[in-house]
Amino acid sequence: MNIVTLSVASRDDVTRRALAAFGGETQGAHHSFASPDLLWQTLTRKRWDLIQAMTGQGVMSIREAARRVGRDMKAVHGDVQALIGAGVIHKEGRGIVFPYDGVHVDFMLTKAA
Repeated sequence: MNIVTLSVASRDDVTRRALAAFGGETQGAHHSFASPDLLWQTLTRKRWDLIQAMTGQGVMSIREAARRVGRDMKAVHGDVQALIGAGVIHKEGRGIVFPYDGVHVDFMLTKAA
C-alpha cells in the first residue's frame, strides 16, 4: 500500500529525515507542515473531504472531483489550487491526482507554555 504521512515537523526534523534518506534509510512518502496552524489552514474540512475522495482513485478531472464531494466545480477548483500549491496533490496531464492509497497524519500536541 502506498501511504503518505502528513506531519507537523520542524526544519531540524525534516533535515534529520533527509540525511537519513541520503544515508540509505527508507523514509516513505512524507509531507511536512511547519506548524499545526499551517496544517489546519491547508487541510480544511472541505479539502480533507477532497483528499479522501481522491485517495487511491488515480487521475481525475476537477469536474469529477467536484461530483464526488458534491460541491460546486468553481469552489473545488480553488481548493485544488491551494492543495497543488502546498504540494499535497499534483497536476497530471489534464487532470489532478493524489497518488496515494492511504494517509497517516502524525503530530504531537503538548501543553501550552
